[in-house]
Amino acid sequence: MKSIHFSTVFVGALSALFSAQILASNQLTLGAWYNYANENDNLPGNDYTKNGEFGDGAVILYADGAAEKGQGNWSYSAELRVGPGSFTDTANNSTGDEVSLHKAWIGFDFEDDYKLIIGKSQVPFGWKTSNFWPGDMFQAGYGDQMDVGLKLEARKGKLNYNLAYYLQDDWWATSTDTTDDNRHWGSSTTYRKVGTFVADLNMDVVPNHTVGVSLQAGKLEDLTAERSNVLDKLNSRHESDGDHSAAVLYYKGKFGPTFVNAEVIQTRRKMPSDLVAVDNIASKYETMRYAFEIGRSSGNWTYYLDATWADSATKGNDNGMVAAYAPGIRYDYGPGWIYAEYLTQNGYIDRYGDVVSDDYKFSAVYLSMDWYY
Repeated sequence: MKSIHFSTVFVGALSALFSAQILASNQLTLGAWYNYANENDNLPGNDYTKNGEFGDGAVILYADGAAEKGQGNWSYSAELRVGPGSFTDTANNSTGDEVSLHKAWIGFDFEDDYKLIIGKSQVPFGWKTSNFWPGDMFQAGYGDQMDVGLKLEARKGKLNYNLAYYLQDDWWATSTDTTDDNRHWGSSTTYRKVGTFVADLNMDVVPNHTVGVSLQAGKLEDLTAERSNVLDKLNSRHESDGDHSAAVLYYKGKFGPTFVNAEVIQTRRKMPSDLVAVDNIASKYETMRYAFEIGRSSGNWTYYLDATWADSATKGNDNGMVAAYAPGIRYDYGPGWIYAEYLTQNGYIDRYGDVVSDDYKFSAVYLSMDWYY
């Protein structure tokens, strides 16, 4: 099934749900986001340097709804972002612009403990940080993932489990816009992930303390045919001869107003053979990643620290362990939140999912504010 067919069918079904106003409880929310950034790195050029700049604004539209009790079992949720603060990769998304359909799904409840979700939704893999940006850091590509496919959410007593199959990571045939931080799953002219199975199992061992494990595995599709001159591409078709897999073991806990999350992630990617030949890259990339979050809420204030570490297991990569830290404060002022955050890191994760260091240093101060009506 081609991606455009899936998109057309899904949008048509979503439109049908919107038209059923008399049978549904609907809510439209308008939001806005704005940011102040002071960034510095030790790389040549000014791509990631901002000397106290205001910008990255975005307008956000949320649409959420569900059938009235006794009138159906369906629900839906969508989020449209417009503007430079949309957290979308314009060169590799489905719109080619600063416009992103971050999520859009239809859900169907079966009894009280089962829900089937169809569309672009959160990939059930580990836990998500208090603020996806900048806290995601070295969870990169495995944190705030949003992919297109099917997901079953279920609960049995203290046991929660999710089973999912994702056709692709975004709506269009060459888009790799899968996560809020982007740039960690190839590009429109290199590769993207397709046909991914995900399983998540977690259990409340005692109240407010959860342990879980998530697994995912799928294919990597070669997109080098999309380049204007690929030196007589070996095969003009999009081939899925690469594959990827990852596993995470995680914990989520609450001690009154204090919360603690921790996880260990192992990742592996075997790249498409044509991409390896054309770009002269490694055939396999592997990493170990670690994430820890601690925070505390007090009235309208929340204080938190996100910390991640990553170590490459790729043959020939001797960068060693890299670390990133992001302490932050969030204030709930009513219509939205105000954030003050600091980020420092001595490496990053590239588009192949591997660790890059080379004496890289980056630090930033972010002040941001969002508003919802």
